[in-house]
Amino acid sequence: MNATSTLVPPSATAPAPPTAAALRACMSRFATGVTVVTYAGDEGPRGATMNSFTSVSTAPPLVLVSVSRQARCHDQLLDRPFCVNILGAEQEPLAMRFAGAPTTAVPSWSPHARVPRLANPLAWVECAPWRSYEGGDHTLVIGRVTALGHRDGDALTYVWSRFGTAAEAAEGLEHLL
Repeated sequence: MNATSTLVPPSATAPAPPTAAALRACMSRFATGVTVVTYAGDEGPRGATMNSFTSVSTAPPLVLVSVSRQARCHDQLLDRPFCVNILGAEQEPLAMRFAGAPTTAVPSWSPHARVPRLANPLAWVECAPWRSYEGGDHTLVIGRVTALGHRDGDALTYVWSRFGTAAEAAEGLEHLL
C-alpha cells in the first residue's frame, strides 16, 4: 500500500492547538461503526446516535460511550442502564432520526428488553452504569455489560462524513493498493 504523510519538524515552541474544525476533518478519516444508545428517559424510551463507542475490558466486561455535554440525553444517561444498539447497513434512517435529522423513520422497540432496545439491531450491548469521567466537552460513560446479542449482516459505518458500509469503504480505497 502506498501512503504519504507530512512530517512536522520539531520546533522550539509548542504548536498552537488544532481548531475544532481541523480535528473534525482529521477524525472524519477514521471509519467508525454507528450506534444508537438507548435508555429509559423521563418520558419513555429515548436514544441518541453516537459513533464514539469502544470495548474497554473483558474482565469485567466494560464498554465506553462518549456523550457530548450539550446532548439532550447527557444528564439522563449518566446514571441509568443503557443499551448500545450497533446498527446494520439498512438502518441509516434510524441513525438519522436519533441524530435529530428530519426523517420518517419510526423506531420499533424490542418487547423483551430490560432496557429500551431497538428491534433488530445488528448487535446490542446492554449495560449498567459503572463509571463516568470528564472528557473535555464530553463525558466518558463506562457501562458494565449485563447482556448482549447479535445477528448476521453488514454494519453501518461513518467515514468521510458519510454513511456507508465497510465493504463500500474498502472499494473506495482500491486505488491505494
